[in-house]
Amino acid sequence: MARTRLALVAAILAGLAGPALAHHAVGGEYDPNKPVVLTGAVTRVEWVNPHARVYFDVTSADGTVTNWSVELAARVVLERMGWNGRSLRPGDKVTVRGDQARSGAPMLNARAQETRTLRESGGKPQVYPITRDDGTPVLNER
Repeated sequence: MARTRLALVAAILAGLAGPALAHHAVGGEYDPNKPVVLTGAVTRVEWVNPHARVYFDVTSADGTVTNWSVELAARVVLERMGWNGRSLRPGDKVTVRGDQARSGAPMLNARAQETRTLRESGGKPQVYPITRDDGTPVLNER
């Protein structure tokens, strides 16, 4: 009887630990040694959990258009900073600073850049991860 209870408790605890282990580390997917600064037009915003995403088209010097994805913080964190799902709209021109995906895919993470900037500046960012065409900060309006 005690073995059955112990096995049941162990199974429940193992099931609860699964979601915590499933969350990825930023450093595992994005490379801090590959900082990227890109300017383009927003194509869509995904206001979802666990991380919001902004997609934007970047046109290279040869005219090739690449759709990039930028991973942001969790919605609740963005909402505390004054963001909502309409803070950026398709067509808005933005400059994004972040760490590129280790795979080389057109994906970057703006949160890691923001964290390093805040740590290095004592809490007041000097460079914002996302700015509008006129230089106004979009992400991290502290």
